[in-house]
Amino acid sequence: MRIATWNINGVKARIDNLLEWLRQSAPDIVCLQEIKSVDEAFPRLEIEALGYHVETHGQKGFNGVAILSKLRFDEVRRGLPGDETDEQARFIEGVFSVEGGVLRVVSLYLPNGNPVDSEKFPYKLGWMQRLETFAADRLALEEPLVLAGDYNVIPQPWDCHDPAAWEGDALFRPESRQALRRLENLGFTDAVRAVTGEAKVYTFWDYQAGAWQKNNGIRIDHLMLSPEAANRLASASVEKAVRAWEKPSDHVPVVAELAFSAA
Repeated sequence: MRIATWNINGVKARIDNLLEWLRQSAPDIVCLQEIKSVDEAFPRLEIEALGYHVETHGQKGFNGVAILSKLRFDEVRRGLPGDETDEQARFIEGVFSVEGGVLRVVSLYLPNGNPVDSEKFPYKLGWMQRLETFAADRLALEEPLVLAGDYNVIPQPWDCHDPAAWEGDALFRPESRQALRRLENLGFTDAVRAVTGEAKVYTFWDYQAGAWQKNNGIRIDHLMLSPEAANRLASASVEKAVRAWEKPSDHVPVVAELAFSAA
């Protein structure tokens, strides 16, 4: 089973790229972030025509997440628990029947957190604490769980082209990286790092300053696997070529192959 995450950076602006990628890559479950669309305006018909079920948690103009799946949804939950006042659409969880039980997949769009001297950085750290609490609760179920999305966190210095250039940025601040490490220490596996220790494995290249042409990227899109999901990990890859397509997102898909079959 191929499970992917992709910050699409506006689903309406990238719909042609999305449809072409779905045809070429043929993922079974796709987690999209930054769809920048309300639920009613999401282009579901075009996607459903390719055999996907669609669930969204949208927001006008920015944020927004979605899950596309060739499997039928058994359950869907929208919004990260822990703060009823948080109205930003950054979290959706889908539950699917697979051999031996269920598979849980979350599409998440973690806050950027910049500028760090504003309220945005505490919001980011608070969101990460709520995610850690949610993840710990889900781990107690001892079920395969994939936390997929744009984490807006660079885990290690070798996950960016120039660590010095990111010093002080919310994506690379020690507090952000420590929060991600706490999540991993609960028992989650970073799918990409489970299969490669290579440097210069990036998932995002800015539109400015020729970042793509110079390969000045960062790795901020992650598939985090619970132990039950990690035990089924067969491969993981970054589909870098998509960044060279016309009118691309500044992110590219990250895909993990898990040894599952539908129930």
